[in-house]
Parts: sequence; structure tokens; C-alpha cells
Amino acid sequence: MSEQTIVGAAILGIVEGLTEYIPVSSTAHILLLGHFLGFESTGKVFEVVIQLGAVLAMLTLYFWRLWDMVVKLPSDRSTQLFVLGILIAFLPAAIIGVMAHGFIKNVLFETPILICVMLILGGFILLWVDQRKVEPKYTDAAAFPLSVYLKIGLFQCLAMIPGTSRSGATIVGALLSGTDKRSAAEFSFFLAMPTMAGAFVYDLYKNWHILSPDDLPIIGTGFVFAFIAAVLVIRKLLDYVSRKGYTLFAYWRILVGALGLIGLILLG
Repeated sequence: MSEQTIVGAAILGIVEGLTEYIPVSSTAHILLLGHFLGFESTGKVFEVVIQLGAVLAMLTLYFWRLWDMVVKLPSDRSTQLFVLGILIAFLPAAIIGVMAHGFIKNVLFETPILICVMLILGGFILLWVDQRKVEPKYTDAAAFPLSVYLKIGLFQCLAMIPGTSRSGATIVGALLSGTDKRSAAEFSFFLAMPTMAGAFVYDLYKNWHILSPDDLPIIGTGFVFAFIAAVLVIRKLLDYVSRKGYTLFAYWRILVGALGLIGLILLG
């Protein structure tokens, strides 16, 4: 294990934390950056496991709200419906993720051109959705109709394709279902917790046998830096999208995707 590898893990961890909760595809960023840095992880486990650092950041910042939900869950109807909504939104991607795990990791994760194309395509879609002039029907992430939670969950399945963005797919699904921009982002936060934790557990289960002790410092470095960066993003994101929307992130996707394609053509 070289110092360069640890530095690469730290850089990728920071990128993961900065991009996980904004609709630009953290997976695309760390796969493309890892490609150009020459960073290779065992079985692509690093790219999945460091997402747990971003999940821990969310759990830390939302601890008291989550605890309040746990306390109220046995008796409060609105809390029960919200938890049911999260479960409904989580299940489609969980099922497809288990069924297509090998294809996603071994084919889609290894196709940089596809990632760049999806970044660009998703950027234009996000730009279109963000600039639509529609009066929102729902402004409370904890009180969407169950049908809206299901639609968001189905949109999240698109994020199986690297470059699509899990948060981007769920936010677009929410906005097209009639939510406002802030509640769309906030529900994406809540849905990220079971989705990313589930992906972590399943991927670790599938690849535990190929990991070695040398992988642990690399993964641990990425995990810590992802946590720190994610805390900074989560603290600022909701206020930002409430005021500015998602246009900046749409243009960023298009720029990164275009630069990635140029880099692949010139450098391979």
C-alpha cells in the first residue's frame, strides 16, 4: 500500500462526501476520477463502502429527528405513514439491486463512456425539470401521498446506471410528482439512509472473501473523508436549493460529463 494510494483514497472520499447528496452522481465522479488517477479497488468495494461515511453524516445531523420518529412510531399515524413511505420508495431499487448486482458492478461500473453520457443526459433533464413553472402540491417530505413515495422509488431505480445519480433520480421523480424543491431534496436524504446502507451491507457480503487487510486502511481513509465532506454539504444544501434550485448542479453534470468524454478520447 503506497502513500499515493492513501492520498487517492482521501481525494475520492472527499469527492464522495461532496457529491453524494447533490444530484450530480457521486458514483460517476469517483469512478471517473479513479479511472484517471489510476486508482483500483478490490472488486470496486471501496466505491460502495465509503458511501457509508456519507450515511453516517446524515445519521449524525438528523439524529434527534430520527430518534423522535422512533419514539412516535408505535402510536403516531403520520410517523407510521412516513416510515411506510420510505419503505415503499426503498423496495424497488433494493430488489433490482440484488437481482442485477453482478451486471451493475462488472459491466456498468466498468463503462466510463456510459457514465459520461448519463451525466450529460441527466444534466439536461435536471435543467428542464428545475426550470418548469409548476405550483407544487406537496411541501412536507414527511407527508407525501403513498403514491408519490412509490413514484420516487421507481425513479430511484434509474440510479443503477452509474452517472444517473441516486439523489438526482429521486429529486427529479419528486419534482415531477408535484413536490417543491426543498422537500424533494429532504426526502432524498431520508431515502438515502436505507438505500446506501443496504447497498453497503449487500456489497460487503458479496465481496468480503476477496478483501485483504491491505484494503482496510484505504477504505477507512475514504470513509472518514466522505463523512467530513458530507456533513458540510448536508448543512447547506436545503437552504441553497430552496433559494437557487438545481440549475448549478445541472450545468456541473454537463461540464463534467463533457470533460470526461474529452479525457477518454484523448487519454483513453
